[in-house]
Amino acid sequence: MELMSVTIELPSKVVECLVKKSRELDVSLENLAIEAILSHFEIDDPEVIWEVHTKLSEKYLTEGEELLRRGNYVQSSEKFWGAASQALKAVAAKRGERLRSHRELHGFLAKLVEETGDTELRRLWQSAGMLHQNFYENWLPPSMVKGNVEDVKTFVKKLRAL
Repeated sequence: MELMSVTIELPSKVVECLVKKSRELDVSLENLAIEAILSHFEIDDPEVIWEVHTKLSEKYLTEGEELLRRGNYVQSSEKFWGAASQALKAVAAKRGERLRSHRELHGFLAKLVEETGDTELRRLWQSAGMLHQNFYENWLPPSMVKGNVEDVKTFVKKLRAL
């Protein structure tokens, strides 16, 4: 499956509502729209959902790299968090599960650690979480962002192997 770009023009009030909802749910507008489409059209094929999350993870890794290269550590932090969370959602989708909250993400990760015995997954996931927090707080020095980015890349690679 390839990602396709679609531009949709919406009234500003609709966009404001979507932005507000994405902030409430702590998800990107893109993720909010995809989840809404999957839900509305009752698309629940695990293979399709796995592909959606896998492609989004890859997209966020690429975008995060570009932002990091330009020195935009705050925005790159969020992209790499997105890459990690989408990779985790892809693993869940393979198993027929949907993760829709931070609680569900953390719970599923704990289950994976228990199943695989790979405790490094927990540490790598926590690095991704620090990047997510950095998006809001902007408190990580560049060297820590770069280190956590490497952790996210390792995390995504490990998840792809599951």
